[in-house]
Amino acid sequence: MKFTKMQGIGNDYVYVNTFEERIGDPQKLAKALSDRHFGVGSDGLVLIAPSEKADFRMVMYNADGSQSAMCGNASRCVAKYVYERGMTRKTVLTLETGAGIRTLYLTVWGGRVESVRVDMGRPVTECERVPCLLGKGVVTRREIRALDRVFEITPVSMGNPHGVLFFDEPVEGLDLGRYGPALESHPAFPEKVNIEFVNVLSPGWLRMRVWERGSGVTLACGTGACAALVAASLCGLAGRKAQLVLDGGELLIEWEETTGHVFMTGPAAHVFDGEYDAPM
Repeated sequence: MKFTKMQGIGNDYVYVNTFEERIGDPQKLAKALSDRHFGVGSDGLVLIAPSEKADFRMVMYNADGSQSAMCGNASRCVAKYVYERGMTRKTVLTLETGAGIRTLYLTVWGGRVESVRVDMGRPVTECERVPCLLGKGVVTRREIRALDRVFEITPVSMGNPHGVLFFDEPVEGLDLGRYGPALESHPAFPEKVNIEFVNVLSPGWLRMRVWERGSGVTLACGTGACAALVAASLCGLAGRKAQLVLDGGELLIEWEETTGHVFMTGPAAHVFDGEYDAPM
């Protein structure tokens, strides 16, 4: 099976072109490929597939084999893949995802995709629709206990559930490996949750680290960055546009007032191509 390793500010996935490859058990394959000792090593598996509704379809699986509806960093990598492999000449693409159809705007220079701006759609800010059991309507900085510590969480969905936590102390010093699993599986989130640990450096600059549902600590999360900006705006800590500084790099996030859509702009990088020998 041919595959491509790509990353968006350190959020790395294995990409398989199902126009050419057949995948029998993607959940099992995702776990095997994602293993950083016995596999390729990644945050998960992304299948690039035909779509009857859009230009292309993205189907993604986390490192533990669970399926995820949407990943902003992965969507930018899909755009780079299909353009640079000659699968399209469009610089404005539609991409079918588990969270709906997303529009991608490619910045191309010398035949290479330098960056991609993704229309991530409208955020879901009603707690019960995230889904979250901490209240009704917009819920901000609600207290929640995990292990020996009380956090203040703001639930937001960007097609997948997020819980955003704001800190005065530097997030670099937080033990994500300790608190991340407890927060991800907290009973307040019936479908589990991605957790963003955020410092507001200024209204236009946020520092974020992330624990991803099904993958653990990752260098970046595009939907998480969008959720963090929305939560900061709802809490009066930031405006509607900010630069997000993640462990793997930076993303520009804008929550457009006229449409209510969130836009994410960032890079995508090809790492290497390979072949994987394993039973499908």
